Formats: sequence, C-alpha cells, structure tokens
Amino acid sequence: MRESSLGFLKNLISTPSPPGHEARAQRVWLDYVGPFADETYTDAYGNAVAVLNKGGSPRLMLAGHADEIAMSVNYIDDNGFIYVRRLGGVDPGITRAQRIVVHTKKGPVNGVVGNLAPHLSRGDSEPKLPKIHDLFIDIGAASRKDALKLVRIGDPITLQAEFELLRNDLAISRAFDNRIGNFAVAETLRLVAGTKGKLAPEISVVSNIMEEVGLFGARQIAYAINPDVAIVVDVTHATDYPGVSKIQHGDISLGKGPTLTRGGCNHPEVVARLETVAKDNKIPIQYEAISATSGTDTDVIFWTRGGIPSALVSLPNRYMHSPVELVNMKDLKQIPELLAAFALTLKRGEEFKVKI
Repeated sequence: MRESSLGFLKNLISTPSPPGHEARAQRVWLDYVGPFADETYTDAYGNAVAVLNKGGSPRLMLAGHADEIAMSVNYIDDNGFIYVRRLGGVDPGITRAQRIVVHTKKGPVNGVVGNLAPHLSRGDSEPKLPKIHDLFIDIGAASRKDALKLVRIGDPITLQAEFELLRNDLAISRAFDNRIGNFAVAETLRLVAGTKGKLAPEISVVSNIMEEVGLFGARQIAYAINPDVAIVVDVTHATDYPGVSKIQHGDISLGKGPTLTRGGCNHPEVVARLETVAKDNKIPIQYEAISATSGTDTDVIFWTRGGIPSALVSLPNRYMHSPVELVNMKDLKQIPELLAAFALTLKRGEEFKVKI
C-alpha cells in the first residue's frame, strides 16, 4: 500500500468516531478526498459525500460507514464511577480492564473499565459474563460532583486501541469495522480521478453515519442521492481461526481477497458484473451467502425509493467488534481496485435489472 494511503488509514482509525459523533473523522475523510473530487458536501446529520464527474450517467454510489462501536455515559454514582450504555454491538465480556477515552466538550478524559481482581473473587461460584450495565468506568474522580466537572451524561466513550502492523500483511486495530469501508471508497475515488476522461458515471463516494445503531445515515443519504446503482463496503467475519464453525458461518479466510455476498439485497446483475470485473483484473474474491439480511447498510439502500440495485463488498475480519480486529492489508488494497474497475465498465445510461 502506498505510504500516503497508509497514513490516511492510520489517521482515520486514530480519530474516534462513535455513532452520532462522527464529525472529527468526517473532517479527516473530507480533507483526503477533496483533491480528487469535483465537489464535496455534508448533510444535516453529517453524512459526507465527494462527487466526481457530476452529470454523468448512471449515478453510482459507493458507501462505507464512518462510525465505530462505542459506549456513552449513562449514570455516575456517588463515588464518581461511571456506568454506560452501548452505542452499537459492544461485548461487555471483553470490555472489562480496557483503557478508554471519554470524549467531552472540553477534550478527552482518560479512564479504565474497572475489573475485579481474581484474588477478590476466589471461592465465588462460577463467574457470569457481565451485562453492559455491570460495567463501570474509573476516571479517577473522588465523587459524583468531581466527575461531573469532567464529563456529562451522554458523552461518548471509545477504547484506546490503535493501528499496528504485524507480519504477513496483517494489521490489528479497533474500528476496522468500518474504517476500512470509508477508506476503501475514498481510495476508489483517488484511483478513478485520473481516468475522468474515460468515465461515464457520476460517482458519489459516501462516508455515512450511524450504521452501528440502526443503518440510519445510509437511509438518509441514499434517499437524497437517489443513485442508479450502489455498492457498500463493510467488514465480514473471517472464519479461519479456532472456535468458528464454517458449517454455520461459511468459509472466509484472510489473504484470499474480499468477499461478494449473494442473495437478499444483493442485486444479481450487479454481483455478476463485479464477478466479471474481478476475473478480468485478476482480483481474487470469496463468497458468502445470506438468507434474509446482511446486517449492513446494503439492507436499507436497496429498498430506498422503490429499489436501488445494490451489492455488498466486504473485507474479511477476525475478532470483529473487539479492540484487536485483524485484517489482511492486501485484501483491503484489492477492494478499491475492484470498485474502480467496476466504475470504468459502466456505460452511459446503463441500467441494472433482473432478467425475466
């Protein structure tokens, strides 16, 4: 991966982006895509869009969500300990004993999620997995009054776990779900910007908000843009590590390319075009199936305004919704290559319809 692209990815990941509080990360994203776009804009709730080849046809939307799983301040007890609410799919069982940051109007407040030392639990019955309301945060406050000088109810909270390269093209971080999505669509814009003279479609590259809490931003921006075809980029579960049933969850491995999802909201003609593009450009792909919904923004984009032909391209990800999500950087690099090649195949006025 080129050095400046890697720097952009690291910057995105290091910028916290809890659901409903994505503005700082959206600024990082807009600053990167701006030089490659004809125009950029944001809407009322902070969805960010970069447009290339305005007035082209068909209208193509490429979307990745900006938010990450997080928590928020829900209650502060008399001793200054903070209790939390979920913002998205936080796993309380792995959140204990983690370092956190409370993001306040006055700036970051560091703390830890408290954890009972094993010495103090000896002789107890078999420990139970905690619920989200069992978690408490220690910011070093002496009392509720002391804590309220630093934080407010509703302030978002993220874990402190940053990007790190391992070996064999692997990297770990919190928030690969879904920094890789809005990174990948931004990189796609960079790749196609140099081919503008050959480009038929109008391309709207989107970094949308609040996926983790209800797919809300995608509903808003897809309705506003009204694209003729849409591709969503997100993560999917890699199943190539101990304890995962491939019989139940499919066979998805790191290092074997991004995945295409078949079924449900994924338009068969859009998927078929992506398959052809991948083959022609020697980009390896893997497949996964869904029975009803994908759990991604694709689920709401495809039914907007009577139906937008849509498809989902995903990056295999081990240990999703944890502080140590693990991905293959080569897999990630192949996603914008695939999307850019797809955009270049579109012909003016082209439509995607199920053949009957």
